[in-house]
Amino acid sequence: MTDVVLAVLAAGAGRRFAATHHKLDAVVDGRSLVWRAVSAAVASDVGPVAVVVGAHRPELPDGAVVVENERWEEGQATSVRAAIDWADRLGADAVVVGLGDQPFVPPAAWRLVARSTSPIAVATYGGQRRNPVRLAREVWPLVPTEGDEGARSVLGAHPDLVEEVICPGSGADIDTVEDLASWQNRSSTNSP
Repeated sequence: MTDVVLAVLAAGAGRRFAATHHKLDAVVDGRSLVWRAVSAAVASDVGPVAVVVGAHRPELPDGAVVVENERWEEGQATSVRAAIDWADRLGADAVVVGLGDQPFVPPAAWRLVARSTSPIAVATYGGQRRNPVRLAREVWPLVPTEGDEGARSVLGAHPDLVEEVICPGSGADIDTVEDLASWQNRSSTNSP
């Protein structure tokens, strides 16, 4: 039995990212977005890490298992459910869910959120709620089974169960080519 497991959602088609390649394969600082996101989860040393895939099967670092979401076209909730089903098979008490297009969430953020004892814990960066989100087993039945809202709807419907966890790093996600260019420009400006 494992207390807490981590899951990185990477099943979507990334349609808003208008490029010849899938957005998760876009590169910032020499690594793909999803590689960076998954590497941080693995480096946190919290517990087993899964990557939920669907529309695209990106190259991934060692240390994570792949969980297929055959229903990925039905929305992000199906990917969260796939992560919960995987966590349930492992006998976990909680699953911490992050996104493959959030490459600036450091291992410390995964650890801090995982340590929460609240039924639901959400990372905050500069006062803004973002991923990762910890879902204790007791709230898994509250997570929708379809649609494009994963844990967000549960957070909104049950504020009394939610703990905000102040985290280092950034919860910024890369949805468009413009988002990527903005981060690449920041990175090159901060280089020695």
